[in-house]
Amino acid sequence: MLTGKFSKKSKFENDDHRKFNRNGEAFDKGETFSGIDYDSSLKAVENLKRVCPKGMTMSQFALKWILMSDAVTCTIPGAKSKNQVEENVHASALPPLSNEIMKSVKSLYERFIKEKVHHYW
Repeated sequence: MLTGKFSKKSKFENDDHRKFNRNGEAFDKGETFSGIDYDSSLKAVENLKRVCPKGMTMSQFALKWILMSDAVTCTIPGAKSKNQVEENVHASALPPLSNEIMKSVKSLYERFIKEKVHHYW
């Protein structure tokens, strides 16, 4: 979701858990979009795109934020191609996110995500 590749028009194959498990029908819904409903996730990502620094992909932005967050001890990014692996690796070498951007991300989390999942922690 945080790559910014998905939209309301995105289609998932019948055997893709993102299609059939959005509400936890087959297993813990936390495994599908981290338990966030698809439309709320799309809104959050659209807002994140507005604060993503120039020269940084959305994947790199997400990884950089994770690497800068004290509450996170590791990250396990996915990749389907050599280019994606290289893009992910490069995230650690990018300049730190500004305090303003970090605050913006926290604000977006509180606006779109916190109410839906924070109580699980």
